[in-house]
Amino acid sequence: MAQQRTPRTGAVFLDPRGEDRSLRVTWHQESLLVVLSLWRDNVCAGTFRLAADEVPDLIALLRRGLDDAYDAARERVERSSPQAG
Repeated sequence: MAQQRTPRTGAVFLDPRGEDRSLRVTWHQESLLVVLSLWRDNVCAGTFRLAADEVPDLIALLRRGLDDAYDAARERVERSSPQAG
């Protein structure tokens, strides 16, 4: 039986809802792909193949979302902090 090669670059992100839910991200350099896979109870429930040249767009989207979240949190803190003066 042929063995699958495990990609050297990847990560697993656990879902805060628990129940053994996770997102696995693996780079497949030979195919110029990033594979995003959803797992539950150690069973793959689905995959999405993202072309490597589309990764910068995904990163930019995630970065904008994170920047917006930080800005909103900073505004909440500023509104709730007593004004000096």
